[in-house]
Amino acid sequence: MPTLEAAPAPPQAPDRAPAARRRPRARAAALSALITLISVCGADAVAGVIPLGSLQRHTRSINDLGNQFVPFHAHLWDLLHGRAEGGLLLNWQSGYGTSFLPDLGTYLSSPFALLVALFPRDRIDLAVYVITVLKTAAAAVAMTVLLLALRPGVRHRWAAGVLGASYALCGWSVLEATYNPMWLDGLIAFPLLCLVGHWAKARRRPVLGPLVVALAWTANFYTAYMATIGAGLVLLLLLYVDRDTDARGRIRAALVAARSVVLGIGLSAPVLFTVYLGTKHAHPGWVREFAPVSWPDYLARTLPATYSFSSPALFLGTGALLLACALVFHRAVPRRERYAWSGLAAAVALSFQWKPTHLAWHAFVTPNGSPYRQTFILCGILVIAAWVCLSYGLPGRRALLGGGGVLALIAAAAAFSDLISAWTYPLLALGVAAVAGGLLLARRGRRGLTVAALVLIAGAQIAQAGVEQAYGDKERAARMDGYPAWGPAHTERAALIADAPGGPGFRTDPGQRQITNNDPMLLGGEGAAYYSSLTPEVLNRTMTALGGGWTSRGRALQSLDNPVTDAIFGVGARVRVAGKDGAPSLVRAAATPPLVTLRPAGPPLSYGTNPFRNQELLLGARVYTTRTLSQGCPAGTDIFLWAPEHFGTARLGGGPAVEMRGGAPSRRAPLIPFGTSAGPGRASHVTLSPADRDAELGCLDRAALARAVEHLRTSGATRVSVSDSSVRAELPGGAQGTAVFAMPRIAGWTCGVDGGAERPAGDYLGLVAVALPPGARSVECDFRPPGLRSGVAVGGASALALLGVGCGPRLGRRFARRRGAPPHTPEDPTPPLP
Repeated sequence: MPTLEAAPAPPQAPDRAPAARRRPRARAAALSALITLISVCGADAVAGVIPLGSLQRHTRSINDLGNQFVPFHAHLWDLLHGRAEGGLLLNWQSGYGTSFLPDLGTYLSSPFALLVALFPRDRIDLAVYVITVLKTAAAAVAMTVLLLALRPGVRHRWAAGVLGASYALCGWSVLEATYNPMWLDGLIAFPLLCLVGHWAKARRRPVLGPLVVALAWTANFYTAYMATIGAGLVLLLLLYVDRDTDARGRIRAALVAARSVVLGIGLSAPVLFTVYLGTKHAHPGWVREFAPVSWPDYLARTLPATYSFSSPALFLGTGALLLACALVFHRAVPRRERYAWSGLAAAVALSFQWKPTHLAWHAFVTPNGSPYRQTFILCGILVIAAWVCLSYGLPGRRALLGGGGVLALIAAAAAFSDLISAWTYPLLALGVAAVAGGLLLARRGRRGLTVAALVLIAGAQIAQAGVEQAYGDKERAARMDGYPAWGPAHTERAALIADAPGGPGFRTDPGQRQITNNDPMLLGGEGAAYYSSLTPEVLNRTMTALGGGWTSRGRALQSLDNPVTDAIFGVGARVRVAGKDGAPSLVRAAATPPLVTLRPAGPPLSYGTNPFRNQELLLGARVYTTRTLSQGCPAGTDIFLWAPEHFGTARLGGGPAVEMRGGAPSRRAPLIPFGTSAGPGRASHVTLSPADRDAELGCLDRAALARAVEHLRTSGATRVSVSDSSVRAELPGGAQGTAVFAMPRIAGWTCGVDGGAERPAGDYLGLVAVALPPGARSVECDFRPPGLRSGVAVGGASALALLGVGCGPRLGRRFARRRGAPPHTPEDPTPPLP
């Protein structure tokens, strides 16, 4: 009876496979990519979420995909085309000046991100979609290559292609990583890092291994950390089941693998160090206690057409799951391998539910949002287990019945979960039937029947994954916030901003009525709005003190439509939208202080609890009177409402209602402008629904503000020049006191006076400041992200060490020849470390 395996692979395969072997491998990899592309694109087309014009029925940009990843890729597009404000080190567009290299290392350091430059900027949504699909296909190819490397002697290599696609189309990928595209780099990294371990075991590719590790950790360090743990577990298992390697060889392989990991992480240090220190200076996110999901919900997520944000998306497709379950019953597989792979899968599955191991998977911090971000590791281990089962020959009736029994128990236990949908069990039954039929056809061994088996099994995988993704698309759209793809509203606002290029004379703010929380990167301009996992604490603290609003527990800062803060930060023009769906317009300020102003020397200042007084403190002049809602504002003053905890609406007289979304700790409403007061009466009376006794009015005296602005303008810098990561200001004669820069005092700023030595910048109420000696003529500040210098040093040392690894053996052989000693060869029983 024919089997899928011709013969067990030798423990050390040759470095270069013959052409006859490479061709089937390439076809298997291509098959995995094809299945993945058909499943993903077909499912999105059915769900109507592809950003292709008339095919789109609703936005694909759900949650962070539209709020973070699309704007960040738009900023990368601007950088690659030379149109961005700032460079690799500093982003001048967001948060009035924020560190960009940590964001680059978190969101944009994947090589796939560079493909964004090939698309028109107004098709940025399409660019991110294509990048996402290509990453998913690359994960399928990587897993297929790994499977064929682990067991290269299998007869029907197309099965590796189907299993590689099942890994790339796992529930974690199509339901969670699809709107967090940076996580898909981890999906690619896991099989690649397993390959690095396989090379270490076989004593091959000592230079390529660390380079692969470096690529994985640079592309996305967060999921690479999880992938490294998973790959380490796989390597230990491979060493355990390898009877041809003695204890010394196992230790040597583990040390070589560890060396590859250390050197690879060292090569990525310039990015890793800046990201790590960026998180240390970031505003803390949501701290939550881990609570394991119920076991029925856990098991339900292995089945098709289920969705939940807080449980592990373990769906793989019936074929991979059935083979993984059948492994322990497949007697053709050596007992040690059967129990080792099954035991590893079970242990990893259990580790998701225990708090200590849960924390270990997530670098000892429970993540904000989904608590099962390591799920792709278990999916990968199950796929490898399925391949091991298949590689020793088609499982017989006993193995299939045993695996089917385990799958039936999973399905029965999952029936107690509310996550089961009407599609789940019909898809499961059809999948089992298709896989069983395909295996029966493949057992016959005839070419035509083998093709039919491929069509049947691959078709089942495509159908199940497609329904899973389409179901997830629908559920996400119903449960999460969505953001529109680029359209006329984006184009109109971007054109207004482009018509007001003020830098470095003044900034142009995209406005308080946002399309996303990262409008400055998406639309252009330079504003306060900024949403990142690395939003600086000092920026949040400063904008909150001045009356700014935020969401996402303080990490998504909003623009503050206020003339006082506009004067402080040099905003000379901003976009405003009339009403809920009105047309945008550009509003210009009468006068704007320079970006560097002078303040008198004095004792350190600190903010209080009232935003109107805090603004005056930073401005250096009294411009507000504060009132209760019942008092109203004097005629001729501008009305500003402060009700940071209010969730509801606010209305001036009989005017339109303004929506406010406050409520700590998740949200804070900003100061709301209501125009000029007409004096006492209903027309100037602000009402809140529901009522809020803590609300307060700030009544702005425009004349007093004009005088304060004029003073800052005439006494400030006479000339300001701004580069990608530095600011230089020429000062008026007799300058003294403190030079205050209109940018947040984030870590990394150093300043010098009159070309002197630079020192860490001072802090003036959250802004960059420099104490001036008498007669100072100029002041200059430069920005370098914390950790960059040490990261470059570690990266350089790692590169030298890797050079030694690559050149060491060659130099050793040359030295041995000169001394007349016989050099070590690969056939020697005790060769040196590669």
